[in-house]
Amino acid sequence: MFGKDIGIDLGTANILVYVRGKGVVIREPAVVAVNVNTQKICAIGEEAREMIGRTPGTIRAIRPLQEGVIADFQITEDILKHFIKKVSRPRFGNPRVMICVPSGITTVEKRAVLEAASLAGAKEVYLNTEPIAAAIGCGLDISAPSGNMVVDIGGGTTDIAVISLGSEVASESLRIGGNHFEAAIIRH
Repeated sequence: MFGKDIGIDLGTANILVYVRGKGVVIREPAVVAVNVNTQKICAIGEEAREMIGRTPGTIRAIRPLQEGVIADFQITEDILKHFIKKVSRPRFGNPRVMICVPSGITTVEKRAVLEAASLAGAKEVYLNTEPIAAAIGCGLDISAPSGNMVVDIGGGTTDIAVISLGSEVASESLRIGGNHFEAAIIRH
């Protein structure tokens, strides 16, 4: 099934790609180096992060997701294309893709993620909230008739949810995350 079912955590700080049967196969910083003149991507992930502070003025490193949402649609689409292509085998057709999103994402933001993934080559795109994905990832039985509180602290958002019977009973998404915490600690 390599390349048919893919899970992507499109985070503000990091991007993780999971392939069914293989586990997490890509773990890269959510950084892209872009040529300012041509708007073409020069590097993605760790390679782009290593360029920070070492590039000429025509290349800048950016984070295409800010506070858990797409800040640059075209670059996000290009990143998704890059990672989907990297883990997919073209002869087996386009993959089904599950993407984690903050629980407080708006309808417009959901549409942007769905469209970017479709344009990137996904056959089918599904969205799942980060608290549900975190609960499944740590082995919680989310289908049980008991409540579990999950706190998912990402780079750009903190998602808090009470999960029972397979869905979020109550949730809150704060547009503050690990990057903000680090900056506050540094200032202190």
